[in-house]
Amino acid sequence: MTMMERLKTARAFDALGLGEVMLRLSPVNHERIGQGDVFEKRAGGSELNVVSGISLLGLRTGVITKLPHNEIGSFIKNRIRFCGVSDDYLIYDAERGARLGIYYYEGGAYPRKSSVVYDRAGSAFTTLELSELPESMYASTRLFHTSGITLALTGHTCATGVEMIKRFHEAGAVISFDCNYRANLWDEDRAREVIQGILPMVDILFVSEETSRRMMARTGTMEEIMRGYCDQFGISAVASTARTIISPRKHTFTSTIYSAERNAFFTEEPYRNIEVIDRIGSGDAYVAGVLYGLLSSGDFERALRYGNAMSAIKNTVPGDLPDSSPGEIERIICDHQTGSKSEMNR
Repeated sequence: MTMMERLKTARAFDALGLGEVMLRLSPVNHERIGQGDVFEKRAGGSELNVVSGISLLGLRTGVITKLPHNEIGSFIKNRIRFCGVSDDYLIYDAERGARLGIYYYEGGAYPRKSSVVYDRAGSAFTTLELSELPESMYASTRLFHTSGITLALTGHTCATGVEMIKRFHEAGAVISFDCNYRANLWDEDRAREVIQGILPMVDILFVSEETSRRMMARTGTMEEIMRGYCDQFGISAVASTARTIISPRKHTFTSTIYSAERNAFFTEEPYRNIEVIDRIGSGDAYVAGVLYGLLSSGDFERALRYGNAMSAIKNTVPGDLPDSSPGEIERIICDHQTGSKSEMNR
């Protein structure tokens, strides 16, 4: 079956995501990490951000992860449920010393850049075993999503993630993969080797131009690069974002999607001068919008519009997780297309 035919197959879940969920701690009032005494706590993680965005738009999603069996784990579980994401495949680590990965985020203001400090080594997620999950999971969803972050964490999470991709692929799920390359997690040669190994199983690839040219060592125009992924690995669709950073608080954003089946590129006028409150998770919100558009309609133009609007709005919302309703996104898309500007929704 083609990717579009598989997307139309009725299953218990519309999308499942595999990834680590972390505790984010941020100093308040734009203070620096080394300056403030008070930190605000939030939940976040690339794959959770994606399935949360899809869920908020109206589809059924779940997250596959492992949490410590303590109060911090309960906080994360409750945030997952609050976003409408199923906890059917949450695994709990009751071992003494089980921990949740943490990262500290300091927001920037020109000329000071935003910064992140990670404290995630030895988290419960890195001990997740396939044997802890039911075999029925693999045939339960229309789409499975994960990212390069999950594959980069440890050798064990890499092996687990690759095997899970294989099993979902064999069960007929559409495979979505975000390269999400992080140089502080693995080097370019290792990342390229692992990711090229899974690309023949991937249906929808999200990859930035910088990652394509540097880590993936691709050459040519961006259109040639996107088409090249499909020709070489049999990928059905490739999406690439374009973000112009005017300052930490002012961005311009758009994207391009290539459909191999239609041999067509889709793009639109950028969202200009986005007022950035919190950039973290805006790329994941884009992925969520694109996947929602494809899952709900199979329409690449609609997927592109939803992805761009979701990302633009996420920049204006504090925290990692998106917070958008279908009605709001439709209004944003309409205003963007018509150029309409108003002070308030009322």
